[in-house]
Amino acid sequence: MYTTLLALHSLTRWLVLSSLIFAIVLAYRGWLLHKPYLRFDNAVRHITATIAHIQLVLGIWLYIISPIAGYFLHHFSVAVHERAVRFFGMEHVTMMLIGITVITIGSARAKRKTTDVERFKTMAIWFTIALLIILSSIPWSFSPLISRPNFRPF
Repeated sequence: MYTTLLALHSLTRWLVLSSLIFAIVLAYRGWLLHKPYLRFDNAVRHITATIAHIQLVLGIWLYIISPIAGYFLHHFSVAVHERAVRFFGMEHVTMMLIGITVITIGSARAKRKTTDVERFKTMAIWFTIALLIILSSIPWSFSPLISRPNFRPF
C-alpha cells in the first residue's frame, strides 16, 4: 500500500503544479488585462484548491504510514541531523502544509472579493506565493539536496 500511495502522491504532484500554473496564468491575464471574472475562472480557482486538498490528504496519509516519517518521529534527536530523513520528516511536510494553506486562503479571499480585478489580483498573488513555496520543497530528481524520481511506477 505504501508504494502505491507514494506513486499516487508523486503523480498528483503534477496535477497540483499544472492546475496551479494554469490558474496563475489565468489570474495574471485577467488582472493585468482587466478581463471579466467568468464562471470558468471561478471553476479553475475552485478546482485548483480542490486538487491541492486531495494532494494534502494523500500526503498526510503517506506521512502516517511512511517508514521515514516513523523513524523521524521515534528517533528525533538522531534523525534531525540526517538530511534525507529530516527533509521528509519535517521540512517537506511543513512547507507543503504552508503552501496548501496559502492556496486555501487565496482561494477563499478571491471568492469573497467584489470586483473582477480584485478577484484576479488576489488569486495571482496568493497562488504565486503558494507555487514558490511548493516548488522549493518538492524532492526534484535534479536536486543536489534531496533527490527522488519525478515519476514513480505503480
